[in-house]
Amino acid sequence: MTQFSQNHKLLMDYINQLEEARFLYSNNGKWTAGQQLSHIVLCLKPIESAIRSKVFIEEKFGHIDHPPMDYESVIQAYQAALERGGKAPGRFEPAEVSLADKAALMNELEGILASIQKQWETYSDVELNSLALPHPLLGKLSIREFFCLMSFHAIHHLEQTKKNAAHMQP
Repeated sequence: MTQFSQNHKLLMDYINQLEEARFLYSNNGKWTAGQQLSHIVLCLKPIESAIRSKVFIEEKFGHIDHPPMDYESVIQAYQAALERGGKAPGRFEPAEVSLADKAALMNELEGILASIQKQWETYSDVELNSLALPHPLLGKLSIREFFCLMSFHAIHHLEQTKKNAAHMQP
């Protein structure tokens, strides 16, 4: 959970320091920094909501149906899915984001992260390793595996944001 929180903080800190032009810049149709931020919020909202109830998770999604994966295995599976053309489903695609939206998105993400941290602490290791959450590209993942993926996901989008900003002429 520490890496999850730190990686999201890195993303937020980077986006927060961008001046307006870089925050709004899009290179060749790539998401702007604001859209990257919005995407992270859109992805974490349903997770934050789901982990509020262990009963809901168990009744709706059950348990994982594969041997537990470590961090590297989860990331390899995700990267392979992306290489096969996997993309964010429509509900996770961000709309346009203005500079006026930046503070609200940052506040919303901070709230989601705080709530996730609080909920995480209520789970035992057995629950984290066995209860399943569905991922659109990878299928059922344990809660722990899902958070390994979301830790990487923040850095993945940080790198995309940096690459996009680097294309902007000074």
